[in-house]
Amino acid sequence: MSLNCPVPHEEDALLLLGHGAGGRLTAELLEDLVLPAVGRPGPGPLEDAALVPSHPELVISTDSFVVSPLSFPGGDIGSLAVHGTVNDLAMRGAVPLALSLAVIAEEGLPLAELRAVLASAGRSARAVPVPVVTGDTKVVGRGAADRLFLNTTGIGRRLAGLTPSADRARPGDAILLSGPVGLHGTAVLSARESLGFDADFISDSRPLHRLVTALGPCGANVHTLRDPTRGGVAAALNEIARDAAISVEIEEVAVPVPDPVAAACDMLGLDPLEVANEGCFLAFVAPELTDDALAALRSLPEGGSADRIGSAGVGPAGRVTVRTLVGARRILDMPLGEQLPRIC
Repeated sequence: MSLNCPVPHEEDALLLLGHGAGGRLTAELLEDLVLPAVGRPGPGPLEDAALVPSHPELVISTDSFVVSPLSFPGGDIGSLAVHGTVNDLAMRGAVPLALSLAVIAEEGLPLAELRAVLASAGRSARAVPVPVVTGDTKVVGRGAADRLFLNTTGIGRRLAGLTPSADRARPGDAILLSGPVGLHGTAVLSARESLGFDADFISDSRPLHRLVTALGPCGANVHTLRDPTRGGVAAALNEIARDAAISVEIEEVAVPVPDPVAAACDMLGLDPLEVANEGCFLAFVAPELTDDALAALRSLPEGGSADRIGSAGVGPAGRVTVRTLVGARRILDMPLGEQLPRIC
């Protein structure tokens, strides 16, 4: 008689939705499969946008968008693709110079829907403004894709003096949040599942480069910028704490969660800190610049509700905690996957 070990072999493992959700499964996929195959881009943390080799003033980012449904209150896959790429550049302190836009569409997609999505992308790019300078179109057979996917690449130029990076956060930094959380995730979920909430949820999808430009006078005192998209605030803070080898503590009462979002998350068993956002960002700034940075953010409509939500500490490195409404502390872990897949 022979005994077989029940542990699965690596070659039998399958890709899961959670591998693309920005949490622990994504990190494992990168470290175990993607980076060994293509190589690390260089020293330092993995960011949503990278400096162009030999041209450190230039920043490049690429992203793919698979949101379902294609349209949701406050936006659609076209505007989301433009905003998401512009924002990835902005989180490295850059303003956009040019975009590419590639379309992967399924046979049978109504041309009217494709026309509407591309018109939305065009309007969003002109509003930034940033030109769409190149692209590609592919059509696959019925059932080979879920209607429509978009891929964008952006090139940006860093603003003078701004050098934010995930590993530049320092103990003592003030942690600022530029706007309310949870709106994008709940808007997409409500549209996808036709939940019929009494409140109307509107995605916060919008470009953030103007807010980052407003922080320009703070210069190198702006240590880290990160937009909490997939995995929400929880994933973003855990990534920064890990890459900078610091601890993070935020105040639950200080995090702006709109009442309808809080009610929906409570009903659905979701944590608002893990829900995706598309129109706000976290900033780690030197404590002496807190008031100046907040004033700069609040000077623009999209930053009107910016506030300080916590501080960075010396350790334990990588730990993120939340001081709750009753004064207790709880650990805010890196999400395993995504509470709401296909969110961007």
